[in-house]
Amino acid sequence: MKDRSGWERMMFKGHKVWLHVDNDQQPVVRDNKVLIKYQLDQDHEYRVPGEAVKPIDPARLKKKSGVGRSSLTGKPKDLHDSFPPNTIEAYTDGASSGNPGPAGIGVVLRFGSREKEISKYIGISTNNIAELTAIEAALKAIHTTQIPVRLYTDSQYCYGLLSLGWRPKRNEKLVAAIKKLIGRFKNLKILKVAAHAGIDENERADRLARGAIRGRA
Repeated sequence: MKDRSGWERMMFKGHKVWLHVDNDQQPVVRDNKVLIKYQLDQDHEYRVPGEAVKPIDPARLKKKSGVGRSSLTGKPKDLHDSFPPNTIEAYTDGASSGNPGPAGIGVVLRFGSREKEISKYIGISTNNIAELTAIEAALKAIHTTQIPVRLYTDSQYCYGLLSLGWRPKRNEKLVAAIKKLIGRFKNLKILKVAAHAGIDENERADRLARGAIRGRA
């Protein structure tokens, strides 16, 4: 069987493809484009925009395929095994009731056995702003910048802006502020997870965000 290391199964324009990923299962981006193959054993490779490559619906994954969920489609079984020692985990989510509408953010921070939760109402806002604000809040809450951080978001919008090199068409100041915060960290990676895929911490962040809306003054 062809070696699958360095490649992750994804979708591109309705076709299953193989996406080139690094050791942390993150897309290898060059000039705002990612590398795909239609077959692992083919020689020809394609450079395509990162936003055009989508996760395969976890519900459609066949158990017999042996393909585990990646950081783009869910939380892989061996994700923690690949973490550097003493890694801080941050799970973030934002929600709005209407778009725009009353909005809240939720964050779950974990370092070893210690955890911290953030739940905050941010006023009338869009869902995208809420998602970005949750990431900003998580980064501001992490005061140690010299140890590894892995930050999770289920927002393709945020992931594209912060990891795939998408250029913001709006919310430019907020995106710039977040990128400045990211630059403070010695080893920080943003990981894309699937929403409502049974990842406990991500579900908690979602509940914290929605709880902030319900409990607003």
